[in-house]
Formats: sequence, C-alpha cells, structure tokens
Amino acid sequence: MRIAVDAMGGDRAPAAAVEAAVEAARLGLAEILLVGREDDIRRERERLGAGKVPVTVVGAEEVIAADDQPVQAIQRKKNSSIVLGTALVRRGEADAFVSAGNTGALMAAGLFVCGRIPGVRRPAISGVFPTLDGVGCLVLDLGAHMDAEPLNLYQYALMGAVYTEKVRGVARPRVGLLNVGSEENKGNELTRQAYQLLKDGPFHFVGNVEGRDIFTRAADVVVCDGFVGNVLLKTLEGLGQGIFALLRQELAAGWRERLGTLLVRPALQRFARKVDYAEYGGAPLLGVDGVIIKCHGSSDARAILNGIRVAVRVVRERVREIIREEMAAGSRPGEVAGQR
Repeated sequence: MRIAVDAMGGDRAPAAAVEAAVEAARLGLAEILLVGREDDIRRERERLGAGKVPVTVVGAEEVIAADDQPVQAIQRKKNSSIVLGTALVRRGEADAFVSAGNTGALMAAGLFVCGRIPGVRRPAISGVFPTLDGVGCLVLDLGAHMDAEPLNLYQYALMGAVYTEKVRGVARPRVGLLNVGSEENKGNELTRQAYQLLKDGPFHFVGNVEGRDIFTRAADVVVCDGFVGNVLLKTLEGLGQGIFALLRQELAAGWRERLGTLLVRPALQRFARKVDYAEYGGAPLLGVDGVIIKCHGSSDARAILNGIRVAVRVVRERVREIIREEMAAGSRPGEVAGQR
C-alpha cells in the first residue's frame, strides 16, 4: 500500500509532515510518498537523522497557502503538493493522500482531479468531534457545500455511516440530524424535508440532535449543511481554546492555585487527550472518487501520523468501494437495496 503525504500543508510544514512520514515508514504502516519541495524535505530528513529511512520524495515546488483562493490556486499552481498529491491517487500511483493543507483547495483538487463517486451529488468534508467518552462523533458537512438540499444530507448520512462502521469500528452507527430541537417537525424547510428522507434510510437514524448532544455522543454520525457545520466547527475550536486559556490564567494566579494545579494535572492531561484533535488524526473527504484524508491545519507530527493510520484503514476496509456500491444500488430513499 502506498500513502502520499503532503509535506507542505499545514501550519507546521514541512517539519511535522516529514517527521510523521518517517515514523510511518519506520513502523511499516505503508510505503510513504512525500510530496513537496525536495530541498525542504531533505533538510528535515537530515535534521531527524532519517536519510536512510525508505521514503520516496515526489518533487512539488509550488505551495498553496492557507489564504489562497481554492479554485484559483489549483488552476494556477499545478505543480503544488496538493494538486500533485491528488493526481498520484487519480493515476493509481498512491492509494491515498494525506494533507493538513488548505481545506478548500484540497476539496477542489479532489473534485477536479479525482472526480466524484458516481451517484454522489455533493462530496462532504467530515470531521471527528471529541466526545466525553473519548470515542468521538463524525460530523459532516463541515463546509464543502453551503446550500445543501435534503438529498445531500441523506447521502452524507449514508457515507458517514459506512465510514464510521468500517473505519471507526462502531457497529450499527447511530445517525442524527443536527437541528434546533429533537421533535420531528422542528427546524427549517431543509431539515424538515431531510428528516423524512433520513428516517427511511438504510442506516440507524435516531432523529434530530442538538449541538450539545454531540459531546455526549447521542449519535455516532451527525449530518448538517456546510454553512451550519463550518460555523459549528469554528465556534467549538474557539471555545476550546478559550477554556484552556482561562484555566491557565486561573491556575497560575497564586501559590495555592499552583499547588492545586499539581494535584489536578493528571486529570487535566486525561481531559486534554479526550478533546485533542491529534488523537483522531484526520477524516476523509467523503464522496470524492479517491481516498483523501484531511488533517487539522495545526496538526503536529502525531496528528499527521494518525492521519496516515486513518488512510491505511480507509483503503483496507474498502470504504470508497462500499460507498460506490451503495450509490450504484440507489442514492435516493427507497432505491437503496437492503439493510446493512
């Protein structure tokens, strides 16, 4: 199995990606292809003392920055790590591509280079949100398509259920629809219509869930349109950062507080691990006709290594192929053959 890794994507590139790729090669997770500026990759490998570790370098001299416009960037920077990485998947020279780079550009490259799985109306950006039990909840869409239709949410649920069962190991995953209340008639026109489709789907639909229900894992998969999902994602990221900043301020206020910090540090460390995105690694762009894993933009080497592990499992469990089979069976309620 060959996994391509974007050496130039993310806030900590290329150091984090190169370190993760080297460790993945050492562990024998897969054959690793590092895509990026060859000189930068060489320097990082020398710094790590990993010159002899079997990692193949694929030269890509252009870099798509976090603030680049996605479609323009992939059109103008055809020699970028993101474009060349997705092209490796398209040509079958890599089984998957892992990147912490520009999310919009990664989705655009996935669509223009790899295309969509037949039958999928709109691919979705998925992400694993931390839960109190440490298992995590898959939420989609997180911003690929802002103006979703009911059928889009239905397909998100179908793809999310396949991924959660096959890769995350959750038997008969519960699917919820993000809404402002649990009652069937709650929400706007989109959610009310989507509810009617979802309740007839070939997955375990548990009805509407509210934002607070994500953290208690009232559902294993939660679907919403990209506008709501992206606002939810950014709000929760800011909330998490704010909570930890306040804790640091309060626990450093005086000697009593500092003493208390020593006592509660083990509990705080356990809590931090539960809500740390690095534990979940990355999540796939579901619906794209190729395995593309998006890691958090702030990913360190551990997070990207876990993203590589996710990629390996997505390939081994044939997630893309299973989604293709589901779509071929019928992408509309009532057309999908059988129950899983």
